[in-house]
Order: sequence, then C-alpha cells, then structure tokens
Amino acid sequence: MGKPTGFLEFERLSETYEKPDDRKKHYREFVAVLDEAAAKQQGARCMDCGIPFCNNGCPVNNIIPDWNDLVYHGKWREAIDVLHSTNNFPEFTGRICPAPCEAACTLGINVLPVGIKSIERAIIDKAWASGWVVPQPPQTKTGKRVAIIGSGPAGLAAAQQLARVGHDVTVFEKSDRIGGLLGYGIPDFKMEKTAIDRRVAQLEAEGVTFKTKVLVGSKDLPAGINNDAESFVSAEQLQKDFDAVILAAGSEVPRDLPVPGRELTGVYAALEFLIPQNKEVQQGKANPINVKGKHVIVIGGGDTGSDCVGTSNRHGAASVTQFELMPMPPEQEHKPLVWPYWPIKLRTSTSHDEGCSRDFAVATKEFVTDGKGNVKALKAVRLDWQGGKMTEVAGSEFELPCDAAFLAMGFTNPVGGLLEAFGVDKDARQNAKATTDGEGSYKTNVAKVFAAGDVRRGQSLVVWAIREGRQCARSVDEFLMGSSLLPR
Repeated sequence: MGKPTGFLEFERLSETYEKPDDRKKHYREFVAVLDEAAAKQQGARCMDCGIPFCNNGCPVNNIIPDWNDLVYHGKWREAIDVLHSTNNFPEFTGRICPAPCEAACTLGINVLPVGIKSIERAIIDKAWASGWVVPQPPQTKTGKRVAIIGSGPAGLAAAQQLARVGHDVTVFEKSDRIGGLLGYGIPDFKMEKTAIDRRVAQLEAEGVTFKTKVLVGSKDLPAGINNDAESFVSAEQLQKDFDAVILAAGSEVPRDLPVPGRELTGVYAALEFLIPQNKEVQQGKANPINVKGKHVIVIGGGDTGSDCVGTSNRHGAASVTQFELMPMPPEQEHKPLVWPYWPIKLRTSTSHDEGCSRDFAVATKEFVTDGKGNVKALKAVRLDWQGGKMTEVAGSEFELPCDAAFLAMGFTNPVGGLLEAFGVDKDARQNAKATTDGEGSYKTNVAKVFAAGDVRRGQSLVVWAIREGRQCARSVDEFLMGSSLLPR
C-alpha cells in the first residue's frame, strides 16, 4: 500500500485514446500509456484491504499490491522484477487482457477500481525503454530436449521457463511467424507485433529454437485454419527425438453457423478476415476480403467480433452491425451479488466507439443470395429468453442488407488431427485431456506428452494461457529432473 489515504484522495485515471476518426485511418496502437506521475497517483489508490482479492482474480496471481506500492515510491526497477516473477509477458496482458483483477479489486465494491492493467503496462513499457528486460540464459545445461507445438502465449511461456533452467527447447509453428493468435488474429491496432518480436529475440538469446512453417502430427487441417507450412514432422518423430513434448496449439476450430446460404461468397469465419489483415499490415500482402463501402454484419458479441468491427471500420465499411444471440446485459453489474467474480455486464470496446450498431437477442435464420452466389442480405429473428431458454418471437422476423458477414461465435476445440496423431485422449469438449493439479499435472495419457493452454482448457484468455504454460513447464521439469525449482 503506497499511501494510506490515497484511495480517498484520488480518482481513477484511465488511459486515453486517439480520437476514433483519427485512429480509423491506421492500424497502429492508439492508447496513451500513463506517465510516471499518473501511474504513481494510480498506485496510491491501492488500499490496505487486508485480503488482496486481485491476486486471485488474476489467473497468474500477479502480486499486484506490491508493484502498486513500488510504483508509488518510484521504484520501477523493483516493480518489473515483481511483475516478471509471475508473468512472463506483461506487455501482452497489459494490452489485451480484460483485467479480471480489476473486477476483483476491493476498492471496486463502491467506487471505480484501481487501474491495475494501466499500471502493469506502464511498468513493462518503462522496463523495455530502460533496457531492464534482458535475456536470462541458464548457467548450465541439462542435456534434455523439449518440443513445444504452438507458439502462442502458452507455448512461449513454457519455452521461456524451461530454457531458463537449462533444457534445450524447440518451438514448432505452422504459421510463418511466431505468436499464435497474438501474431495472426489479434489486430495490430490492439497490439503491434513488435511486442512479440522483441520477446522472441529474448527467448532465442536464452537458447530457444523456433521453427516456423512446420506442420506437426497431422496434415489433415479443417478448412479455414491458417497454414503456412512448408514442411511436416510426424508425432512419432518428435517423440523419438525429444525427451518431452508439450502440445500448446490453441483452440482453432471456429464455431460454425449451419443455416441456409452459409456457403455463399461473402460469409466468412472471423479469422479468414482477421489473419489476412495482419499479413497485409505486416507484410504488405493485400487482404483478399475488402469490405470498403459494404454493409457488414458481425455475428458474435465477444472480442473476436469486436476485432472484426474495428477492422471493418478501418476498411471504410458503409455500415457495421453486430448481432449477439444472448440478451443485452445490464450496463452496471450487481456488485454485492457478483464481486469479486467476473461480472456479466455490457462492455463497449474501442472498436464499438468507432462506429457500430449493436443488436441483442437475435438469431440468424438465413443468408440471402443475389442469384450469383454472393450474399446480399441476412434474415434474422428476435428471441425471447426465459429461464435460460430461448424462443423465437412470433412476427419479429426482419431482413438487413449484407455484403459481408463474419462469424465470430468462438472456437469449439483444437484441430483434432493433432491430438489423434499423438494418441492423446480427449475430454467431452474434444480438448486434450489432462489435469492441472497434483502429481502428473498437464500430462496426457501418452508417455512424455503434455498439454497446456487452449488446447487443453478450450478457448480462453491470454493470461490463462500464460498461467498454464508456466505451470506445465514446472511439471515437465519435474518429469525430466525428478524435482523443479520453477514457480507454479
């Protein structure tokens, strides 16, 4: 706790954004990070609450009160050490995490919570600018070899932890760049990819080997899954060449919408639009889907849908409409009922602020053809939700012009061929089956094969992926060495 009366004296200071009309003209980040004085004042709001619920609200259990206190006292060098002790990549979470820690903040019971996420980003950005983030190569090598499939946050976190204790780590990625959905999927205006590139350079200096454009386990990929692979490695070969294998390939199969007209040109899974846009921004390869001057409908109200909204606005869409199957949530949660847990409430993203019509409790019934194989309209119906069950409202059918529709309804499971190639058992949701606690945590039914991140838990947050990657690394280290000093 920095200042005992700080929470009584200071209001929450939020990060500011470039104006919507200006930021829609580019794909750069547009958030103004708190300066040192603002971060110090925000850190002063952290109160002596007795039990810091923010610690458990955060999946990686960040020691939040400690680095709030250090920032308040101007001890930034110590603050990044505390932050890095639980989170390998705070520049990722400081940009794109929804901040469940803030929902759990005790101060947030009756006023706005401490701006934890903004302080986290201020710490790591200052650390990079000050040259404090440096490689930490091991002093000795173990001679053990670990293969990691997938270079998203779970794979990267596991790779860094294992490399630092002396294992030889090789990360395999089927895309042409490292990062998983951080690199291809999340728009550059939410996180510029230099944040990934400098971490990759750090990991390489720590001994991690990265192999891109390599498909592992199975060549049978569903349609719409990004694949830049130019070579293939079998599951059998990896099990032969490595002492342990971690599956961290994410959850990539998108939830589909099997209604009439789904096959029409102009109806796409969200990542069929977002990944090529990343490649256009980063590599100059034109996105084959251009919605300039078109009427766009985004189906799905989560983060991926919001990303489609922001990207469509930057294309110059004539209109952007977003549908959500569920009813509109309340603008303010019932805090005495839900605190310190993650509340259900209306969330408006920066992409929504740039221009978007949002509609709730709507079900898509049909994509209408123009007679030439293209979508020209969308038919929908309004829903009535009672007791958790939905019924269509009689006479509520309506139709909207639609030149492009993006399905952003989440992801159902990892690519099944990978798990089948290794012979890994699946749970009821078709994810890799592995426990997270006790002896043999994160270990699958297959000898020396582990699973972590979305491939195991299903679609989730970056911060959960980092947690699982770190914990899996400890389990792998214990498996290889008999014991481990890595934190869990």
